[in-house]
Amino acid sequence: MSHNVDNNNSNPDQDQYGVLLYYKYATIPDLGSLLAFYESNCNSLGLLGRVRLAPHGVNVTVGGELSSLESHIDAAKAICLFEGTDFKLASSHHPLNDKVAHECGFTSLSVRIVKLGLVSLSVLQELVTLSSHPLLNPPDISNAGRHLSAIEFHSLLQSAGKLLDEESPTDDKELVLLDARNLYETRIGKFHTPSVETLDPSIRQYSDLPSWIDENSEQLRGKHILMYCTGGIRCEMASAYVKSKGAGFENVFQLYGGIQRYLEQYPDGGFFKGKNFVFDHRISVGSSDENILGSCFLCGSSFDDYSSRCRCTHCRMLVLVCDSCLMEGSVYVCELCQKHSKGVGSLPSTEDGKIEVALPRFELKTVNSDSSVSPQPTWRHGTEYPRKLRILCLHGFRQNASGFKGRTASLAKKLKNIAELVFIDAPHELPFIYQPSNASSPLKSCPPTLPENCRKKYAWLVAPDSSRSIKIDWKKADGPFDPLQYQQQTVGFDVSLSFLKTVCSQQGPFDGILGFSQGAAMAASICALRERLKGELDFRFGVLCSGYALPSKEFQPGSINCPSLHIFGSDLGKDRQIANQASRDLAMAFENGCSAIIEHDSGHIIPTRSPYIDEIKGFLQRFL
Repeated sequence: MSHNVDNNNSNPDQDQYGVLLYYKYATIPDLGSLLAFYESNCNSLGLLGRVRLAPHGVNVTVGGELSSLESHIDAAKAICLFEGTDFKLASSHHPLNDKVAHECGFTSLSVRIVKLGLVSLSVLQELVTLSSHPLLNPPDISNAGRHLSAIEFHSLLQSAGKLLDEESPTDDKELVLLDARNLYETRIGKFHTPSVETLDPSIRQYSDLPSWIDENSEQLRGKHILMYCTGGIRCEMASAYVKSKGAGFENVFQLYGGIQRYLEQYPDGGFFKGKNFVFDHRISVGSSDENILGSCFLCGSSFDDYSSRCRCTHCRMLVLVCDSCLMEGSVYVCELCQKHSKGVGSLPSTEDGKIEVALPRFELKTVNSDSSVSPQPTWRHGTEYPRKLRILCLHGFRQNASGFKGRTASLAKKLKNIAELVFIDAPHELPFIYQPSNASSPLKSCPPTLPENCRKKYAWLVAPDSSRSIKIDWKKADGPFDPLQYQQQTVGFDVSLSFLKTVCSQQGPFDGILGFSQGAAMAASICALRERLKGELDFRFGVLCSGYALPSKEFQPGSINCPSLHIFGSDLGKDRQIANQASRDLAMAFENGCSAIIEHDSGHIIPTRSPYIDEIKGFLQRFL
């Protein structure tokens, strides 16, 4: 059987090599059988690349000889699951070099079953969820935007304002283009037409798109929205997400087959300017129009070639660096990280081959989980380290950053490959407490002498009658230990909130916030105010350990929309500080499906033995 092949390579010696991309949203009852098919078929045909299977779909990017790819298509079409599937087959050159082949996954065959959603997210093209909240259910794919063929899409742009059918826009001003791709993709190519506005979210990764849609919904409300992406897969889920927002978001359309099919239909580029970034060794695919849309990150000259694979030293996003500016051992900071004050420009390597990342000097006192390194690690040329999650850690009542770091040393050690924990002292300094002796001698009731190395204690919230003076070293206890004392500690939130805003502006960005006991109550309050604090306190998730809810209207059941992990002692856990029900009530304040719970039997601590540490890692890895 013959197949249509996009021949974008003029060298006849290389035309025998090709790339095949396709996806399918459907319920797959027997993943094991499909896994066996791909392993057997792809290996027998000598195909390399990635195959991702999930309970509700398949995503495939493989390369090999064109005849082998055509044989694979025939075999896949024999499976009823792939009825109506758009198989995108293109001739191609072989990978430019080993680095490109390795990054794009074309050095071996990888067939895996994954548990998350189906979408091309990065150069790995894993099956992942669209949502920036990995714990939430993805939008209903059956509610995706209406498919438009390349011809329909082009016609609509060409005659914006004319009827396509009864659902088509009738006013030029009501039509808007929405690019569902990442910033490094839109840098080198996008749709442009004078009569239609193009919205470019400029996001780092696909999972950031829902947040952008939420924040910019008024630009979309009431409009006829034309969405597009590389090959169509991302628009399936993203268009369903837009439509899920309800009234005012009904008219959503998507380019079927994506930019790839559009360029095949319009080889001169049509309304698409520049190149189409692709997640395989081709890197990008252009039209006959040789105009360059991209520009060098450093000098600004016209440039759109990512083959050097230069990346931001902080977030690892690709950056464009032209041949003239390319220097061995240089460090680059992308525009998104610059926006968050992570340093600018390119820094040459030092004589010993190390590269020091320039960072602002901070005045706030912080403690990192690994005190042997600076807030960002030293980078050695030739080694690519994945960016770790940065998690801001809030200690409990009457603790401090140093003590909390010590208590969580085991946690930091077991998370060292995926997370950096940053500890800070709370802003409210507390006096030390002593319990007077029952002895009759007045000397027995005097406070003890402070050791020289005794560290001060702090709190995020204090009781209304607490002394405001930080000159008091000791305070006589009002009575025996009260396990419910936290219920009276309700003053000082605004001071702590302002303090945390300063921390984030000087040391951010942070991916998440972790709180223990009173620190968890503070962190939970920030989760509740997440939308109002955007731009001042930005983070993607919260980890709340032995937490409880403050007496606030913000903590109504199901009212908080933020991914969260709740870790607390079970009824048999014997947590003398925070009752199981208090932590459970806090978890219930988060939206259904937005929170995960780990109950343990270890008391008032953060457990680090199995299976608890595995569950903690599992939660965090969703955000890498």
